[in-house]
Amino acid sequence: MPTPRELLSQAKAAIREVDADEAHGRLGAVLFLDVREPDEYEQGAIPGSVHLPRGHLEFQVEGKLPDKAAPIVIYCAGGTRSAFAAKTLGELGYTDVVSMAGGFNGWKDAGKPWSTPQTLSPDQRNRYQRHLLLPEVGEKGQQKLLDSKVLLLGAGGLGSPAGLYLAAAGVGTLGVIDMDVVDASNLQRQILHNMERIGERKVDSAKKTLTAMNPDINVATYDVRLGADNILEIIHGYDLIVDGTDNFPTRYLVNDASLLERIPVVHGSIFRFEGQATVFAPYEGPCYRCMIPEPPPAELAPSCAEAGVLGVLPGIVGSIQGVEAIKYLLGIGQPLVGRLLAYDALEQTFRTFKVHRDPACPACGPDAGELVIAEYDDLCLPHPVQAPAG
Repeated sequence: MPTPRELLSQAKAAIREVDADEAHGRLGAVLFLDVREPDEYEQGAIPGSVHLPRGHLEFQVEGKLPDKAAPIVIYCAGGTRSAFAAKTLGELGYTDVVSMAGGFNGWKDAGKPWSTPQTLSPDQRNRYQRHLLLPEVGEKGQQKLLDSKVLLLGAGGLGSPAGLYLAAAGVGTLGVIDMDVVDASNLQRQILHNMERIGERKVDSAKKTLTAMNPDINVATYDVRLGADNILEIIHGYDLIVDGTDNFPTRYLVNDASLLERIPVVHGSIFRFEGQATVFAPYEGPCYRCMIPEPPPAELAPSCAEAGVLGVLPGIVGSIQGVEAIKYLLGIGQPLVGRLLAYDALEQTFRTFKVHRDPACPACGPDAGELVIAEYDDLCLPHPVQAPAG
């Protein structure tokens, strides 16, 4: 049986090594893979390196490093584990892998740049374990979620499921704006609230539920009416807006303000047994005015309070909004930019429709004038139905 020293010699004979100076010359041009244990990595690492402990290498590396032709520099503390790791990657089909002799200790002794990485606590690793197993998320993505700020417009039917899942996912800051109080009639669909909170401000009830779900997050509340006088101040600094509003004036107001601030909006709407969702990415895809240039007459667009809504429906649409928010924050998948997802609960069908930017859009079109944030309460007053132009 070979000794550990003989195994190391065999591994080094099968790979190529570089010293700290040569590795430093590749910094920024190749991928650095850190195969040390989590406690070692937390004390310092080469900037931009991917962390994958040696013990998890065989089963997780293809998820984290899918391009087997990409150049990789592997390092550990002193150069031993990285040699074995480089040999393993070669056996797995990686074609351009080198081990850094001397490891991280030699790198530091040579005065090369290093930093203390932002890492998850043991409790966070346990809480978000299923996310960490996803190559599309991983520790880097989870940290990005924890650093993200999402504003929920409404703590009602759509804001409830979206807020709960975003809180559970670890979105670090959730803003909640709503000026209503909890009513018994809300509880059929607004799952952020309960019987004990009837009469309580919705934002306060939402904060209790969301922080109980996840103490990691910060919940900022805005118990105000969203209007032209405060919308820019409120949305400023948020990475994303989840729109659960139920009236056209507010939707147009949010659209214009989000264009000014260049904040994406995950839009959702529900009516009786049907729901819709899309993502408005400023100047990348269509905006709300591209999709609906002007509101329909009020008699053709009754609210849920007037027409009713299946209680579980906002749970489905709001969850879709939560998925779209996470995808957009992480930059994964294909967000619903330029696509409208329509759901029919009675037929149990999903349909997707393409929505294009309107070159004549008065808000985001190339010839659009200066955006002025104004109130639009007069848009949806009852008026006679008119035939569409053309």
